[in-house]
Amino acid sequence: MENIENKIKTAPKDFFVFIGAMVALYASAVSLLNLLFEIINASFPDALNFSYDNFSSGMRWSIASLIIVFPLYIFLSRFINKDLVGNPLKKNLGVRKWLTYLTLFIAGVTIITDLIILINTFLGGEITARFAFKVLAVLVVAGAAFSYYLYDLRRDVGQKSGKMKLLVWAVSFGVLASIIGGFFIMGSPFTLRMKRFDERRVNDLQNIQYQVVNFYQRKGILPNNLDELKDPIAGFNIPLDPDPAPFDGYNPGVYGYEKISDLPTGQASLSFKICANFGLESDTLIDSKSMTRPVPVRSEFSLLSENWQHKKGLVCFDRKIDKDLYPILKTPKI
Repeated sequence: MENIENKIKTAPKDFFVFIGAMVALYASAVSLLNLLFEIINASFPDALNFSYDNFSSGMRWSIASLIIVFPLYIFLSRFINKDLVGNPLKKNLGVRKWLTYLTLFIAGVTIITDLIILINTFLGGEITARFAFKVLAVLVVAGAAFSYYLYDLRRDVGQKSGKMKLLVWAVSFGVLASIIGGFFIMGSPFTLRMKRFDERRVNDLQNIQYQVVNFYQRKGILPNNLDELKDPIAGFNIPLDPDPAPFDGYNPGVYGYEKISDLPTGQASLSFKICANFGLESDTLIDSKSMTRPVPVRSEFSLLSENWQHKKGLVCFDRKIDKDLYPILKTPKI
């Protein structure tokens, strides 16, 4: 029997099927861990993390990868198992053994490294719930892969295994639950599209605000309307609403602007308001727990202390220009 097994050669089909299954496994594991990390980051925000992705691009990518790659891995694994049942001698194929032991090695090293990091952090007194859950996620994912392939090496490929099915169902349920959790945090594609529109509106209003302040510093007065801000030489055109909808008081697609006061030099301040029609409330767009905020277009004028939170629908932001903070620029005499 041993001489017959030694004569088994790896066919091109076997090679690419085994390689494809392992690539799908690694891609699924990495995507699952990235998704779990994003869920943990959103559930346990870090006050020092100011670069959190409002629209969870990493979460979207992980979900998309899992939806495509994980079913592919399940399909290839079932195909391999059925092939092994019909041809038990293929369990000794070199490519299968090499890839299986490589997976066991990677999973084992990952588990050991994960535990070392956990103990080292615990001894340093720096462990947090956010860190602990990430360590647990790595331990569970790597442990599941290690357990599956260790059992796969030892089992009789000619017999059906209830333990194998149970592990497969448990992993599939965990992946599905993670995807659902990602959608729960991230929101539906329709909600995400509305969030992106609202984030664009906030950025446009910040840009308009900077241009109004710049206009005042150059001319000493506020513009009467947004058209006065156009500057063909500098290339500035008035931004338009990316998803215009009609609302009372302003033309659809055009941001609202109104000059409240135009005080002479020496008075306290200059006031104006800028308006936009938002699709969502800011509690949905800007999560205070995750410390997210729109990125200012011009940091010198769009201060982090400014309040851009809003309700759904038409919202106007009152702004005042302090002449001491933003003095009128003196033009050189020619």
